[in-house]
Amino acid sequence: MIRPLLLLLAALLALSPAKAQTPPTAPTDIRVALDTDAGRIVVAVHADKAPVTAANFLKYVDQKRFDGTVFYRGVGAADYGFVQGGAQNDPKRILPPIKHEPTTQTGLTHDDGALSMARYAPGSATGDFFIVLGKMPAMDAQPDAPGDNQGFAVFAHLVEGMDVVKAILAAPKSATAGEGVMKGQMLAAPVKIRTARREP
Repeated sequence: MIRPLLLLLAALLALSPAKAQTPPTAPTDIRVALDTDAGRIVVAVHADKAPVTAANFLKYVDQKRFDGTVFYRGVGAADYGFVQGGAQNDPKRILPPIKHEPTTQTGLTHDDGALSMARYAPGSATGDFFIVLGKMPAMDAQPDAPGDNQGFAVFAHLVEGMDVVKAILAAPKSATAGEGVMKGQMLAAPVKIRTARREP
């Protein structure tokens, strides 16, 4: 199950970048600031549209489980691809897996600046997430596709720090770190998330 999903993520980058509009934030959104070694990133968490996934992310924030974690993976180039970070299955940090919320249910999409949960099988997401640069509709749920067609669960959008995310994506990659299709995608110098906090 792991390999097909990793291959999917690699294949998505062969698609042509498309311009996308980041959805406007709603009054019910919860802003979270990630203070990283590369700069500040602020996201709007869509608690009303993706309640299960948003609550999980906010639990990691409120319990300070993201403090000291890193962005460790960058896939793509320039302004098209994604960066991934989080708990990396650290048993001291991860919480139980959550129910999968497909994009067909939430109405959210993998457009420019979307935050989504990393996973293996549907319902396996814990404390790793990725930020999308450009529009990647193939990451959305595809109900008519064969096999694992549930896509990834979008739960937030970037509101500040796109330049920081682009810098992380463009950072040098290790030639040896990573397994399978992830080889060559791991950052040579992971970017530390110093703190993750709700904004007033």
